[in-house]
Amino acid sequence: MPTAMDRPHFIGIGGAGMSGIAKILAQRGAKVAGSDARDSATAEALRALGATVHIGHDAAHLAPDATCVVVSSAIRADNPELARATELGIPVVHRSDALASLMDGLRPIAVAGTHGKTTTTSMLAVTLATLGLDPSYAIGGDLDAPGTNALHGGGDIFVAEADESDRSFHKYTPEVAIVLNVELDHHANYASMDEIYESFEIFAGKVVPGGTLVISADQPGAVELTKRVRDLGELKVVTYGESEDADLRIHKITARGLTSEVTVLLDGKLLTFTVSVPGRHYASNAVAALAAGIALGIPSRNLAGALKSYTGVKRRLQLKGEAAGVQVIDSYAHHPTEMTADLEAMRSAAGESRILVLFQPHLFSRTQELGKEMGEALALADSSVVLDIYPAREDPIPGITSALIIDAARAAGADVRAVADKDAAPAVIAGMARPGDLVLTMGAGDVTDLGPLILAELSK
Repeated sequence: MPTAMDRPHFIGIGGAGMSGIAKILAQRGAKVAGSDARDSATAEALRALGATVHIGHDAAHLAPDATCVVVSSAIRADNPELARATELGIPVVHRSDALASLMDGLRPIAVAGTHGKTTTTSMLAVTLATLGLDPSYAIGGDLDAPGTNALHGGGDIFVAEADESDRSFHKYTPEVAIVLNVELDHHANYASMDEIYESFEIFAGKVVPGGTLVISADQPGAVELTKRVRDLGELKVVTYGESEDADLRIHKITARGLTSEVTVLLDGKLLTFTVSVPGRHYASNAVAALAAGIALGIPSRNLAGALKSYTGVKRRLQLKGEAAGVQVIDSYAHHPTEMTADLEAMRSAAGESRILVLFQPHLFSRTQELGKEMGEALALADSSVVLDIYPAREDPIPGITSALIIDAARAAGADVRAVADKDAAPAVIAGMARPGDLVLTMGAGDVTDLGPLILAELSK
């Protein structure tokens, strides 16, 4: 382990990406410390691994003997712990560099794309673990099983979610890279699709000589990227999808309630396996995971059998409970493509049941650029309630509110209403529901916390 990672201090240690790196370092024996804005189950899990977790940000939390301070792009320059690190001359390391250092000496698989990274990374981690390969992994969400977002395994494979939002995925040199899709997002960092393509081209160029890029043959942005990287050195490109010219072609996807049966055509033979989550996009993610495993030299039939072990990731169409005949399901979808995919998946599984959505827009910049498309996606639900924008790391943008989404949804024929008071929302949507309905809490912010409150309202 690099000396710099012996006693790391993480600012924002409770975040999905940061906590995963901290957990692996703690499991490897490092003396991990850090701070976060609030206490959480993640903070408690880190403490259980021996990490010191402070609540709130204060210069006093940074130990003078820290060997480095780890930050993400969300940490502002005026953070008191970051300022203190500068005063003390303690090296500041970006999260992506810390993650890259964890992969040294191993066989990395890096999963990239605008959507589906967490799911596909999770599918690979669970599948490889089921096959007894004991992988290490760092994921942007908690698995249903084994219930964590990161693990230091004893095997030689490291599966990592590769974040394109701030170009930090350029730091990795994977043996196998996956690109699920390429779309314009993260508008604070990318001004155009040309910039997005350039960034993904750099990522593809980081694959080790003789390594493999697994990429969608269906999604237009991925198809364009494939054209641009076909002649990159010794890169082997493997395409997957429903397209007739895909190297690993999806022959058929059959919905079976909350699962899917997937048949692929591989080397002239049909291979069928079960995916234990609903929706065509999750089936496609599973085929990407299958292709990556094959690229590592793992027999396809072994992979197909083990893929069934994947049962989901928290916040990815996760059933939170049922009350008064109404199921409450949590969705992390916050980009229009994700919203559409999850709503279509639920529609295929719901039969005659109504779908009600409690949606919380995520980021002012995303709403400014994609508010119309978000509203159009909500038209796939029977009724929706839209909350105020969750700002996360951003400051407000004048004139950008949830009204952009609501107006677009109504123009698309949707039944939608605004609820500015988040505390009142559970009672509102519970009052709309009737036995047999499905209620989705949807968004990347704290709307996830409202699921149990909706269930409580339904139980009254």
